[in-house]
This record gives sequence, C-alpha cells and structure tokens, in this order.
Amino acid sequence: MADQKTLSVQAWIELLLLAVIWGGIFLASRVALNEVPVFTLVAHRVFWAALILWSVVLMRRMPIPRSGSVWVAFLVMGLLNNIIPFSLLNWAQLHIETGLTSIFNATTAIFGVLVAALLLPDERLTLRKAIGVTLGFLGVATAIGLHNLTNFNPRSIAQLAAVAATLSYAFAGVWARKRLAGQPPQIAAAGMLTGSSLFAVPLAMAFDGPITFALEPITWVAIAYCASIATAGSYLLYYRVLDMAGSGNLMLVTLLIPPFAIVLGAVTLGETLAPRAYAGFALLALGLLVLDGRLFAKSRR
Repeated sequence: MADQKTLSVQAWIELLLLAVIWGGIFLASRVALNEVPVFTLVAHRVFWAALILWSVVLMRRMPIPRSGSVWVAFLVMGLLNNIIPFSLLNWAQLHIETGLTSIFNATTAIFGVLVAALLLPDERLTLRKAIGVTLGFLGVATAIGLHNLTNFNPRSIAQLAAVAATLSYAFAGVWARKRLAGQPPQIAAAGMLTGSSLFAVPLAMAFDGPITFALEPITWVAIAYCASIATAGSYLLYYRVLDMAGSGNLMLVTLLIPPFAIVLGAVTLGETLAPRAYAGFALLALGLLVLDGRLFAKSRR
C-alpha cells in the first residue's frame, strides 16, 4: 500500500491549494482556446513553464544532467506526460464542458494502477485494486453514457479523447519510475518540459501556423496561469505536498480537483452537467477511495 501519513493542517492547506490550482487549469485552458489553437496553447504552456523551472534550477545551482540517455528519457516523458495528454484534453474542451473534462481527468489514478500492474512486477493487481479499478471504469462509463459510445460525433469522441489522455499519464508514471528514478524533482520537471517544448513548438507551427503574440489580455492571463501557476508552480508544490503528505494522501487531490473545476465552469461559463456526470464521478470517487485503502483500513479497526 502507498505510504499513509497523518495530514497536518499545513499539509491539508497545500493539498487544497494544489487542487484549486489544477481545478483552475480547465477554466484557463478553455478561455485561452477561444483565441489560441490546441497545439499552440500546449506550446505556450510547456515552453514558458520550462523557462521558469530552469530559472529555479539555476538559482539553486543544481547539477544539470549530461547523460544522453537521461535527455532521451526526458523527451519520452515530455511526450507521454505533456504533449499527448495536454493536446487531447485541450481538443476535448472544445466540445465538452470543463467540469466534465476534469471528471475524466480523475481517471488518471485508475489507469495508473492498471498500467503499473501490467508493466511493473512489484505492482501486482490485488483484489482491492481490482475492485477500485472496476468501480472507476463503471464511473467513466456512467459519465460518458453507454449510448454515446455508439455515436461518433464530436462530443462523444471528445469524451473518449479525455479518457485517452489519462491513459497517457499512466504510461508516463511507469516511464518515470523506470527511467527517471533518482533525478531531483526540479530537474526532472524542467527536463521533461524542455523535451515537451521540442515537440510542441514545431507541432504548433506545422498545424496551427506561425505563433502570434498579438492576443487579447484575457488570453495572455489564461496562458500565464497555465504555464506559470498550473504547470511550473504546481510541479514545485506537488513535490512539496508529496514530501509532507506521502503518496497515499496525495491521491486525495484527484478527488478534490473536479468539484473546483465544476464550480468554476458553472460560475464563469454557465456550464451545467447532466446527472449521469455526477453519478459517474461518485462511482469514480468511490473507486479511488478503495484504491487509496482508507475504506478498508477503517473497516479493520
């Protein structure tokens, strides 16, 4: 089981802050997408975030990796953890609500357990994990609506794209464990975002055309939030919370993100979600709690 620590007040505050930041990324991305194409937004997000994190690395005088194999690992990590999921989620948001996108994003933990069980010998699929994964998939199916799986329209495809993004995150987690273990978090994040930028900028120019900087102020605010706060800043906060709370408690952030994203989408964009979306999230949340182990731990007391 993942390590479980007692959450201090400070840990709870920073865990909630991380959830608010990541909940806000869905709104910020949707605002930016009103003027900026999908790949261009990804390029802005990873390029500026990389510059910020390298500034942190240089200020702390941290050693920069020189091994070619490490930089290849950064490139693959950037593809799996940034380029593929960011692009899929951005495109999905053009067709589905921000709150619904955040619900599908919570599937990351479900796929993470499943992919780890398939590819890592020390992460076998126990009965508890199997129950949690099954509940999670039932939640996703409920949120999508089984009838939508046979309708290949932009909305149904967008929902599947959002789920596919979380599968890419899951493979990224396994890749990081195999190839980036031992790298300082700041170096790993900066290197990954550098690799992402090497993919994102050419993709943006090839598919979206020349990158323009003549954007509306609100678009720049959204881009700045995506890059500086929700990417560079959140990576630094993530590892701080991980150190304080442990990986088991950190899974709670997955449950906290959708409520913030749903509220922000409803208040600012006037979004409303179908009842099945909330029912699906309830099943998904139950699955995540089962994976977390808290329900079983309490039942044994």
